[in-house]
Amino acid sequence: MQRRTEMEDSLTTAEMLLSTGDVEPAVELLERLAADAEEYVSRNCPTTDEVQWFSFPTIFERLAYRRVEKDPRELRDVGEPLDRLYVDLAQALVHEGDYAAATEALKQAVRWDPMDCGARLDLAELFRTNGDLNECLALSYSVFERASDARHLVRAFCNFARHYLDTGRDTLAAAALRCARRLDMPDSVLSDLLARTKGTPADPDSLSDDRAQELLGEEGIPDGANAEIALTLLMCATDAASSGDRNLATTLTVRARDLVGAPAVKALLELIRDADRDVASGAGEGEPDADA
Repeated sequence: MQRRTEMEDSLTTAEMLLSTGDVEPAVELLERLAADAEEYVSRNCPTTDEVQWFSFPTIFERLAYRRVEKDPRELRDVGEPLDRLYVDLAQALVHEGDYAAATEALKQAVRWDPMDCGARLDLAELFRTNGDLNECLALSYSVFERASDARHLVRAFCNFARHYLDTGRDTLAAAALRCARRLDMPDSVLSDLLARTKGTPADPDSLSDDRAQELLGEEGIPDGANAEIALTLLMCATDAASSGDRNLATTLTVRARDLVGAPAVKALLELIRDADRDVASGAGEGEPDADA
């Protein structure tokens, strides 16, 4: 834990330097921290396969790790702040105008926390700036599989809308903007796009919600990450119930039900309980209380 505390203290120092405009010393500190952390990781966990427990492509795999895996090493104490380190480093490098190095830093941030949709979208913006639209769209699409925040979904929809506007597909741009607006989350990029398209063929008011979702579905763009969000809520509800906070557990379960419906909530809860039973069986602790 001492190693993690030292890193977090150093990250706070670097962030203070960035906030005061002292970019060069911030970059030097962050690059030194990154080198030290990666050396520690290489020494304690030398192969790519051994660090795969950091990489959770979906919330379902996060559930499996959280409920089943017992990692005896202290690598987690270094690993968890690494995404923050690389996000800070990318920010500093952007200030210096080194977009190539900033892109590499954000790739590392995503590596250490694949669920950080903010880092994914920032990386998508850098790819867009560099003219790599395929990477921008791929990262934007991946957000729909992971996002637990409407702000991230709005940004992803806006990325698709800008792409469709740039490629002359106004109806699809209108569909993306319609879906982004429906999330009711203030966003400066979305506001600019809505003003830009007002009264044009890309105006989202030219479509219904159902038609917008149908068009984007044909493009392979999902409506959102409701199942992922619901499972996250239910995991928290299960923990709340286990700790005796029934009110919170009920509130979270109701929110999950509103997202995906009662049958899906029942199936997801069973998934969580199955994982708990596997843990208990493996540890010889018996089956957990079904009401937990």
